[in-house]
This record gives sequence, structure tokens and C-alpha cells, in this order.
Amino acid sequence: MITHHIMDKGLTMKNSILILAALIIVFLSPRRLISADSPGVIGGRVVDMQTAAPLPGANIRLGATARGAVTDADGNFTLKNVPVGTHILHVSLIGYKPVVKTDIVVRPQRSTQVTVGLQEAALEGDEVVVSAGFFNGRADQPVSSISFASEEIRRAPGSGGDVSRIILGLPSLAKVNDQSNSLIVRGGSPMENAFFVDGIEVPNINHFPTQGATGGPIGIINADLLDDVSFNAGGFSAAYGDKLSSVMELRLRDGSRSSRQSQLDFNFAGFGGMTEGPLADGKGSYLLAVRRSYLDALVHTIDMGTSVAPAYGDAVVKLVADVASNHQLTILDVFADDHNSPDRKTAVENNMIYYGDQAIYQNTAGISWRALWSGSMYSTASVSYTTSKFSEDFSETNSGAHIVRNRSNEGTTALAVAFHYKINSMHSMEIGAIGKHTTNRYDNYFDSYTDALGDTVSGQLFDRSLQGWKMGGYANYTMKPNPAWVITAGARIDHYPYNASLAVQPRLSSSYQLSDRITLKGSAGFYTQTLPMLLLSQNEENRNMKNPESVHLIAGVDYLLTENTKLGVEAYRKTYSSFPVDPSQSSLFLVDEIFYRNGFFFAHGPLQANGRAESQGVEVVLQKKLAEDFYGLASASYFSTRYRGGDGVWRDRGFDNRVVVSIEGGYKLGGEWELSGRWIYAGGVPYTPFDEAASMSLRREVLDADRINGERLPSYHCLNIRADKRFNFATTNLTAYLSLWNAYNRENVAGYFWNGEENTQDVIAQWGLLPIFGVKYEF
Repeated sequence: MITHHIMDKGLTMKNSILILAALIIVFLSPRRLISADSPGVIGGRVVDMQTAAPLPGANIRLGATARGAVTDADGNFTLKNVPVGTHILHVSLIGYKPVVKTDIVVRPQRSTQVTVGLQEAALEGDEVVVSAGFFNGRADQPVSSISFASEEIRRAPGSGGDVSRIILGLPSLAKVNDQSNSLIVRGGSPMENAFFVDGIEVPNINHFPTQGATGGPIGIINADLLDDVSFNAGGFSAAYGDKLSSVMELRLRDGSRSSRQSQLDFNFAGFGGMTEGPLADGKGSYLLAVRRSYLDALVHTIDMGTSVAPAYGDAVVKLVADVASNHQLTILDVFADDHNSPDRKTAVENNMIYYGDQAIYQNTAGISWRALWSGSMYSTASVSYTTSKFSEDFSETNSGAHIVRNRSNEGTTALAVAFHYKINSMHSMEIGAIGKHTTNRYDNYFDSYTDALGDTVSGQLFDRSLQGWKMGGYANYTMKPNPAWVITAGARIDHYPYNASLAVQPRLSSSYQLSDRITLKGSAGFYTQTLPMLLLSQNEENRNMKNPESVHLIAGVDYLLTENTKLGVEAYRKTYSSFPVDPSQSSLFLVDEIFYRNGFFFAHGPLQANGRAESQGVEVVLQKKLAEDFYGLASASYFSTRYRGGDGVWRDRGFDNRVVVSIEGGYKLGGEWELSGRWIYAGGVPYTPFDEAASMSLRREVLDADRINGERLPSYHCLNIRADKRFNFATTNLTAYLSLWNAYNRENVAGYFWNGEENTQDVIAQWGLLPIFGVKYEF
């Protein structure tokens, strides 16, 4: 799509040097108006992780000091006069596993809020020793899961504040193209991922979204809004449905309930601001963040190395209110709008295959109710409405021929309820249901075009309004046969009236703590997902298409090297069935078309559900939490992913790096400086060479049908480094960072395209050396 080439060339060397010089001056300038007598406050709440019930009497200790606090009857605590800087909290309560919360940043005259969830510890026997809780996952998600706290998200090198780019450093993610943050999880396509913000599903958390998938060039959610992020790369529980690969849960922090606080920020993602404060005398809070890009203004004023000028903006609102004792309402709204309109001249200058006009609007609004009915049961309920509007016209750069007119309006109303009940310390259960009603309007036109294999496809006009339901229910039962063993058995049923399908999906996971250092874990489950309505609606015969299915098998072991360092090893296998195949292109894998054909589905006739795929691999992760001044994460994976098209031939899939290695970490120098970096190596992914004679004859790309995914791109490797500096003033503070993406200017190849102007093959290059900067002022 157009946005794949927004910043292909990066900044020119001249402007890179100017930006670097300006930021170095800022970084090295002396602090002024700093006050050592301006401490901050740490406040928060301690709750039971299973029931969300407040836990009175929990002990809070500040780092290695003797300072501390005890939670009150509502589970609240306050630590006053805390020195400015980064701190650690130790939280403990008899009968619960202790927790260590790291990376708690205290600012002058500001309150930092922390929510701590404790898991109940079985007291029978003494064969299991409970270690310090730097790593505390959910009992019902023992495999393939990792969490990041707010500060870990903010400072991650190579992310630019984009939460999806933080996840890209994990071994479960294929490495394909820096220009997109699409999550390709264990061989799955970018359409197979789910995102939840405070429990409400948001289909795509990115600007310039790929319709029918979940990727884009840059995220919507400001990293400063996040309290934590949990990512599950497979084997997730029956509570999540209609996705085949992964689940990401983003929890936004609540606004301050004690005072009004604001900030202004200026970074790679844009210029914006945030404000928060109490509502109803502290019985609630508000949090509002807005942002707008400035790249379009820079492109028209200075030489940025690109003449593509996209514009985008976003806004996030969160309101929280305690409507009664143990009852809380949350209102959430996530909005984004995106605009881009390069002409043919601009497309030629920037090696773009297509050009045209884009206007995209996304919005998810929802309200959720959390009720604590007793010390052992709570419920959640939410209603939300998501809408996305696409107004796009694409033309082919080399010929100027109009290719696609997309006028799509997609809307989904969702209602979800869940009940969580802790029977006793050894048994608990969860049941839930969700209903979705979709209303989609498509007024789309595909002109006649030459497909990937050089065949002419007739033009197609479809003007349809489609409505339908999706309904699902699930149950999870968690038991502890003994203090060391946890088993979660669950099942999910999903019904899709549109294609009259009913899917029963049993799932099972387990963990066994062999000792205070070693834990064995495993998971098995069935998963199903509906296809994008944009694809199904192209032909009435596709109405009865079977939904794609997958089976996850995962086994692993965790070894606690120290209380803050953990080694994890996992092996997995995923098998897919019932993927759609276009009989006229039977050697290609249709759901990957939005990847290898530049971001959108082309016109297709009747489809067949006989495509298959599989992926398997081994992953190793070594993670060190910040205990004093150093933190890090090193990982490696070896995997393969293949597909079988309609012709019955197995081929490597386009995301098959085979090997991915990532090393990242950081070091805190006192309370002012922090240095960090991330290096990633990935094997080259498969690609299909062009049929040069046919491509030259037609002056557009034609793939060699005898060598589908038969060649590989050069291997990928890249170093991102980052420096952060904090300026603490009497009542305000400023944080500045400078990051160098691709610090040694590796010439990584994203792919090849047929340059119609020169009538020859050309390279789609990934980002070269790119300075990324950011400044945040809190007041």
C-alpha cells in the first residue's frame, strides 16, 4: 500500500547531522531550577489477581530501605516524600506470592499510581519454596506469555513509542519489514492477531491500517497512556476467540485522583498533549491524550529524503467512576484519522508501486462495568461500538491506470459478559459470553488488471450491504491437584450465522513447579477465525466458505537463574486447515496477498477452502528485570512455516525467516541518564522471482510461476541505540531521548518490485540510518 513507502529513504545525511547536533546540545546542557526538596508520591492499590478483591494488610517496602506502608481496608496505600528517581516496590501478604514491581518512576511533586495483583499461594506442605516475585504470570496463561510494564514500554529502543514495535523483538515474531509493525506470530499472517484495550476489543491499533489485517506503519496508542501490556503468542485460553495466532492486552493507566496533571510531548509519532485529573472529589478520574503528525509539514519545508507527506491524528479518552461500593464504570474511546494523497510524480520519486488518495477513520467507543460481588466472585460486562471508514483510490504508478476504488464502512456492536468465581484456594472457574453484530457497507470497484502470474482479470463492481451476527461462549476451570501443579481446562463455542458454522474448541494448559527454580508448562488447543468480510463479500458463492482452523501444541520449561533473571525454552507446532484458495492462482496463498501485493486484497471470484499451512519451532528467552541498574532480554528462535495451496504443493511461506536472534538491554546511570540498545538478526525470507520476459513485455511485475517463494532475500540485521535523560525541576520535569535506528546503516532489503519507468527490477529498501527523537514535558 502507499504507506509502505512513507519513509523508505530515511532522512538525508545532512539533516541527520543537524538533528543529531541539536539534540546533543539539549542532552548535554546543564539542568536548571532543580530542587532536591521536591519529592514525589507513590500511591496504589493491592488486589487479589483472581477476584480483583482489595487486599488489606499487605506490606509495601520501598526498595532496599526500611520505608514502607500497609494497605488499608480498601487495599490502598500511600508512600509520601519519595525521592525523585526510579524505584522498586516489594509487596507481600501472608497466603500470597510476593511481588516485586520494578521501574516505578517518581517525579517532582507528582503522584505515581501503581496497581499490584497478588496470586494466592498454597500453604500445604513445604516442598515448594516461593521465590521473590519479579516474574508473576497468570495461572491460566502459563505458556507463550510475556508482560511489559509502562516504563519498559516507554524506553524500549527501536520502538519510537509504538507498542507493536516493542513486541517485534520477541522470538515468536518474524522479521520482515521495518516500514510496517505487522505482527507475524509463529508463522501466522497479520490478520490472525487480537488487540484488547482495557478489556474492549480494538480491531487495529495502528494508523493507515491494512484492511482485513492488523498491521500498519505506526501505532495509535501513546506509550505514556499504558500501565502494562501482556502478549500471548499462542495457547491462549478459551476466553479469547475468533483469532488463530496471538492476543495482546493493553491496560491503560487511570488518571490521577489527587490532582490535575498535564504533559506535552514531541516525538517521531507526532506532537501532542495529555491531561488527567480527579472527578467527583476523587471518586473517579479522567485521562485524555491527543496527537497529530507533523511529517507533512516537514516534507514541504525541508529536505526529508522523501516527498511523501502523510497526515494522521489520534485521540484516546478514559473515564473511570466508582458508582458504588465495589462497582466501577470505565468509559473508553480510541479514535484515529489518516490521510495521504501522493500523485504519480511523487510515487515515481519514492519507488512506489501504487499511488492515489487515502482517507481512513477508525473509532472504538465502549463502556465497561466491573462488579465485586464478594471476596470470591467478580464480574465484568462491556458494550462497545467499532467503526472504520475507508475512502481509497489507487492507481498503478508505471501506467497511471486506475486499479481500485474502495468505499468501505464497517461497524461492529459488541456485548461481552464474564463471571469469575474462586471456589477455594485450589479451584476456580470463569464463564463468559460475547455477541457481535456487524453492519458493513461496500461500494467498491476493481478495474481490469494483470494478476501476479500475468493473467488478465476482468473488472468487478460490488455494491453490497451486509449484516450478521457472531456469538460465542466459553468456560474455564482452573484446579491445583497439589501446591505445585496448576491445570486449566476450557472450551469455547462460536457460532457464525453468516456461513452457518458452529465451532467447538477445547483447550488445555498446565504448569508444574518442580522446584523453586524450575517450572514445566504446556498447552494444547483448537482455534478458529472468520475471514475478512471485505474478502468474502466479493462473491456470493463465498458465503458458505468454511472458517480457517488451527491447532496449537506447546511445551516448555522456565528456569529461574536468580530472583530477577529467568531462562525460558518453548517448542511449538501449529497446523492450519480450511484456508481460502483462489483456483485461478492455486499456487499462491491468498491470505498472504495483502503482504506480497502491497497492502490490499485484489478482486477474486469463487474461493475454495482447501489451503493448509503449518509452522513449528523452538524459542529461547533470557530475561533480566531491572533490580538495580541493568536490565535486558536476549532471545533466539529456529522455526519453519509452510503452506499448501490449491495445487497440492508445499512451499515455504513468505514469513519464513528460519532464524531470529535478538539482544536488547539498558543501563541506568544514576537518576538522570539511561542508555539502551537492541540488535536483531533474521534470516532472509522467501520471495518469488519475476518472470523477466513477461514483466518487460507488460511493464509490470509478473511472478515466475515455476519458482513461487523459491528464492530468499538477504539476511536482515540492525542495531538500534537510545539515550534518555531526565531533567527534574522544582515542580515539573522534562524527559528527552535520542535514538538511532539502524545505527550502522545496514542496507536491508524489504523486497523487489518491477520499476515500470525503467522496465527493470528494483529494490524496496528498508530504513537506513534514521535519528528518532522525543521530548516530554510534564507539569
